[in-house]
Parts: sequence; C-alpha cells; structure tokens
Amino acid sequence: MSVPKHISHPVLQRLRRLVVGKPKPSSFSTVRARSAARGETRSLVASIDAILPQTQCTQCGYQGCKPYAEAIVRGEANINQCPPGGDAGIHALASLLQRPYIPLNPQHGIQKPKQVAVIDEQTCIGCTLCIQACPVDAILGASKQMHTVIADECTGCELCLAPCPVDCISMHSPPVTAISRWRYPEFALHAPAGPLDVQAANIARERHAFRLQRQAREQEERARKLAQRRAASATHATTQDPAAEQAALAKKAAIAAAMARVQAQKAATAPRNTEVVSPAVAAEIAAIEARRAQMKKTDDSAE
Repeated sequence: MSVPKHISHPVLQRLRRLVVGKPKPSSFSTVRARSAARGETRSLVASIDAILPQTQCTQCGYQGCKPYAEAIVRGEANINQCPPGGDAGIHALASLLQRPYIPLNPQHGIQKPKQVAVIDEQTCIGCTLCIQACPVDAILGASKQMHTVIADECTGCELCLAPCPVDCISMHSPPVTAISRWRYPEFALHAPAGPLDVQAANIARERHAFRLQRQAREQEERARKLAQRRAASATHATTQDPAAEQAALAKKAAIAAAMARVQAQKAATAPRNTEVVSPAVAAEIAAIEARRAQMKKTDDSAE
C-alpha cells in the first residue's frame, strides 16, 4: 500500500504510532534488570541473616532468622526485634543498612544470657511434642521413650518449654563442653563476630535448613501416599463386580438385622417400672442385671 505524496512526514509518524503503538523497551533488558534486582535482594538478605544469631526462636514475630531478614529487606520489620542479638546485633544491622540505631523493642522480649534446655528424664513421658517444636532437631527421643537434649546443638530458643505437658524441661547455663562453641554472636560496631560464634551460628542455620527440607519431604511423601490411596479406592469402586457389591450389601443388611434382634431381646428382658423406684433399688436392680449377664457369659463359654 503506497502513501499519498501530500501526507507530510510528521503526520505519517503519528499514523504509525496509532497503528503500531509506542516502541517498547527490550524484553531482554527488562529481564536482566529484574534478575539483577533479585540478586541484590538475595545478597542483602544473606548479609542480614549472617548477623542474626540463628537461635530460630521466633521472638521477632517470624518463623526463623531468615524470614526475619527477608522481612527487614521488604520493609515489613524493624532492626530491633531480635532479643538474642541484643544491642550489639542492632548496632551491626544499623551499620550494614546505614540506619540509625534504635533500642531493642521490649514487645519482642529482653536479651538474656545463653542457656540450653535440659529434660528431666525421670518425668519425661515420651510425648515427642518437644521434638516437633525444636527448630534445629537438637532433641533425641521416640514416642513413649525418654527424650534428651543435645546440649552442643541447642540454641536456647525455649520453644520446647510450652508444648511439654508435664513441665519436665527447664533452661540452664550451657555445660562446660558447650560453652567454648555455643555463644550468641557478639558484634562490635564495625567488626564481625568471632570465629567460634560464627561457627555455631552457621551450624544452627544448616540444621534449621535441613529440618525444613526434611519436613517438606515428609509432607510430599504423605501427600503422595494419600493420592495413591484415593486413586486405588476410586479404581476399586469403578471396577467392583456388581455381584460382589450386592453380596456386600446383603451382608451389611444381615448384620444390621442381627443387631436389631439383639436390641429387641435386651428390651424384652429388661426390668420394667424402674422409673419410679428409689436410687437404692435402682442400684440393686443394676447389680442383679450385671450378675445375670456374667452368669450368661459363663454359661456360653462353658458350652
């Protein structure tokens, strides 16, 4: 299609914009910019997570240290919501994010010395509720068996205290063998934590991540088995022989009829006019009926 010569060049450009639309930016550049932004976000989350003590205590209001770090990056949480990190942790976060220091928010708790959970093995009933609550799998035990805490792996989160139905868990200072490795990270304003603190926090982070992976795997396995059972049930229902189905219905009807006959026999042999008797007489009648039932059971077993 040729363009008339009398149409000027600016008019032609406006017509093309109406038909084609405005030029769009390159999709590749947009994707690359989004990818770079996601990379920067992940890097900042990792830097914040490296400062947090990895107790996974949820006192900050989030289900672990990493979710708290992600909330800080999104602007949903402040830097003063971690009691185990204390003032030193707040100073470190403020320095990293170039924000002013603010004191610890008392609504999330107070900073306390490092402690570990200890289970009274004589009182423990083996309910496994503390095992399910521990965020780093630091409690050993099985159902109806004695539980015990791995002191070197316990982060002192105290999440095992509330679920215990017999109050057999208490918090104590770490044993001598665990003091050298497990302390809450202590941060100078412009310096990282010591190597022992970083090592303990890294181990706690890894154990928490492994626990989350294990729980996700177990949930997928349960969902898979449930889907298999439902599929097998549906297949059995669609492929069941009509004659077998009629036989099953007839069996259920026969059982229901037998139960109805038994109920009728009980009603026929039950003592009457017991509504107006005194409590003492009613108790005597009940005792007689119990002896009669026991005698009948003895006769049946003898036959």
